[in-house]
Amino acid sequence: MGCCEYSDICVFSFHPVKIITSAEGGAALTNDQTLANTMAKLRSHGITGNSDEFNEPSHGVWYYQQQDLGFNYRMTDLHASLGIAQLTKVDAFVKRRNNLANTYDTLFADSIGITPLARSESSMSAYHLYVIRLENCTPDQHNFMVSALREKGVFAHVHYIPIYLQPYYQNLGFEAGYCAEAESYYYSAITLPLYPTLTLTQQEYIVSTTEALYLECTSSDES
Repeated sequence: MGCCEYSDICVFSFHPVKIITSAEGGAALTNDQTLANTMAKLRSHGITGNSDEFNEPSHGVWYYQQQDLGFNYRMTDLHASLGIAQLTKVDAFVKRRNNLANTYDTLFADSIGITPLARSESSMSAYHLYVIRLENCTPDQHNFMVSALREKGVFAHVHYIPIYLQPYYQNLGFEAGYCAEAESYYYSAITLPLYPTLTLTQQEYIVSTTEALYLECTSSDES
């Protein structure tokens, strides 16, 4: 995880809903020193205080140069301290999330029309999200399921809306149907609650409620 085996840069989010959090912010990892130096510079307005990188002799010990038009992406010390503390617990967090996902898989094992997203037996997921897909689900049924689950105390959600359906990209000429499979996924996927303190009783309620609501909306559709 984060070894950049298949990429030049690997990015992590430390948003509060992720596996670990620094309250906000994230990290970018790379094995390329040139990329590391560039990212470090860009996160702080494109500024460097390294005299080896100056294009003229230093004016004094206070001197720095802005060599690129960068950003103010520096994480505060408080956020970083929280993130470092969370890193010491990440293995336990991931283990707990996998145990919860295994319980969901078992509880949904005999469900008809409800399928947890498949995972590879040769790899371990960090389970930021636990997602199910509903068979032959119309957009109206999808909306009903998420709304009805929330009404019954289950904060269901949808991850994610195909990005080209957003107004910015539609203004660039993208239209519905551009990626049919992405849209099919969007209208059939539901994210169920997954957090370390989730209990077996809560998971059983979530699963039974999801199954009952799915049966309700598909039965009414058949009639």
